[in-house]
Amino acid sequence: MATCPQGHASGSDDYCDVCGAQMGGTAVVPPQPQATGGGSGGGGDDACPVCQTPRAGQFCEVCGHDFTGAGSPVPIPVLGARWEAVTAADRGYYEKVLAEGGPDAASIAFPPYCPERSFGLAGEQVRIGRRSKARNLAPEIDLTGPPEDPGVSHLHAVLLAQPDGTWTLVDPGSANGTQVNGRTVQLNTPVRIGPGDRIHLGAWTVITIREGTP
Repeated sequence: MATCPQGHASGSDDYCDVCGAQMGGTAVVPPQPQATGGGSGGGGDDACPVCQTPRAGQFCEVCGHDFTGAGSPVPIPVLGARWEAVTAADRGYYEKVLAEGGPDAASIAFPPYCPERSFGLAGEQVRIGRRSKARNLAPEIDLTGPPEDPGVSHLHAVLLAQPDGTWTLVDPGSANGTQVNGRTVQLNTPVRIGPGDRIHLGAWTVITIREGTP
């Protein structure tokens, strides 16, 4: 495996599949931990250690870096069965978005063909969104397409591995919001997910969590 400028072992040779940093780039020295917890002030110490973007929440809006994970790796889930996220197009959700008059909803057409794609869940975090070379962002669940759902933000949501082997989902501030089993996810509020749960985002995208056979 290649090693990114931040020291992560990456299975990808273009962008780190842990922090999203460009492979072969210059290492950035992370800021020293704050004496007090939780806050997100506007000082230089709150800049993202990967891309130097000012902090605006738990996750960097540009590269997806998790500010709370520095120096405290979350154990990778070890399950008897493989967890996977299966993406597809949901016409029912699309029609609901149209009925509610979402942003530019009328100009977004439902794709005539959208094959299912499976993404294995592994590591400390799995980002959901659309890749962006300009932002050095390569999400693990890349919904760039084709077909591409323009309602999906470049960093739309993040799946976080938990010590007990489960996963939670966080929306760090997507433009059009995220739903889990029909309920809207509050920004930066973790929601536990499991096999059978359905995550809706964008104009027509649905992600179903499945647990396959070992």
